[in-house]
Amino acid sequence: MTDGIEEMLRLRDVLRATGRSKSQIYLDIEHGRFPAGVQIGPRAVAWPASEVRAWQQARIAERDRQKAA
Repeated sequence: MTDGIEEMLRLRDVLRATGRSKSQIYLDIEHGRFPAGVQIGPRAVAWPASEVRAWQQARIAERDRQKAA
């Protein structure tokens, strides 16, 4: 975030950042395992970059907890 402005990621960027498929992203949203997108236009959705980064960090932390167990 710069100057209080949140970077918004379009679906293609979310797919690239997460390594997941479109169908898996939407399934995870449905089950509360991935943040929902924000409507930015009549047919456009984007995700706050900070929420995608938080999801990534949570996956890394989960991996690290499993290694430590």
